[in-house]
Amino acid sequence: MARNYELDDTDRNILNLLIQDAKMPYTEIARKVNVSGGTVHVRMARLEEIGIVQGATLRIDYQKLGYGVSAFLGIYLLKSSVYTSVVTQLKEIPEVVSIHFTTGAYGVFARLVCRDTQHLRDVLHDRIQPIDGIERTETLISLEEVVNRPTQLT
Repeated sequence: MARNYELDDTDRNILNLLIQDAKMPYTEIARKVNVSGGTVHVRMARLEEIGIVQGATLRIDYQKLGYGVSAFLGIYLLKSSVYTSVVTQLKEIPEVVSIHFTTGAYGVFARLVCRDTQHLRDVLHDRIQPIDGIERTETLISLEEVVNRPTQLT
């Protein structure tokens, strides 16, 4: 049943408002979309049930918390069959904030946040590079994040 669910304009409008502000009260969303608060609640419950909405998160400015280095890590795997094991181990490293299974040169592409370059070096050398199945890594340090935004649903 979930695979056949078609989003309508009301669903898209609700989601677009929450994409911009996940803390927006359902009553305010209802007012902006011209539906009842109950309708928003029912629609959101349905979107969660079918897996379109998977929770809400906070956007954190890691730099203001003392994590001034954001790095991207291209990971070369020894073979594709080690992917699941490598990802399981990467998930245990708190500094790894996103992991992607990719096409192209890297088998895995990850983003890390660290306090400074020494912290990044320690994470790479002591925690990531020893993982069985990782052949080698390439690190790119972000100098500035210019855009980090959600997309609007159309």
